[in-house]
Amino acid sequence: MKRIFDLTFALISLPVVAPAVLACMAAVKLTSPGPAIFRQTRIGLREQPFTCYKLRTMYAETRNAPSHETPASSVTPVGRWLRRLKLDELPQLLNIIRGDMSFVGPRPCLPTQTDLIAARRQRGVYAIRPGITGVAQVAGIDMSDPERLAVSDAEYLGTMSLLTDLQLIILTTFGAGRGDRVSP
Repeated sequence: MKRIFDLTFALISLPVVAPAVLACMAAVKLTSPGPAIFRQTRIGLREQPFTCYKLRTMYAETRNAPSHETPASSVTPVGRWLRRLKLDELPQLLNIIRGDMSFVGPRPCLPTQTDLIAARRQRGVYAIRPGITGVAQVAGIDMSDPERLAVSDAEYLGTMSLLTDLQLIILTTFGAGRGDRVSP
């Protein structure tokens, strides 16, 4: 049921948000050199790596590291705006359509985040697809606290339902959570 909801909602949403994504892509390209779409390897369902798509919010030369290990000065002015409004996540609709992600689930991490990967593995979190949003994001838990994040992800795994997913999507849409923080 979750996959059917994700696929249906993503296919309906994509044409609706496409003009906004194109406008954001133009803003990214016009204000800093580099591609408008950021591609990064993340860990997904059954610990399989996949390419995650986002609007680029950092300068192109920024090192490949988790957001909480990246200085705030790496975020472009347009990127700050995209992150605040959570528009940088819109290209992940393609990840949902491809089956890499869900609307709601654990936030996909980088292959280098070995402590988080181990904590999630121990709790069986890789039995579900990662999500654009989730319990941890709405609660303001970011990836800088791997144990707390893995516990939150596992709690979602034990209680997930379509109603819970809808609530989390609505909360995220209306501003709950702070997204991935960057270093000061």
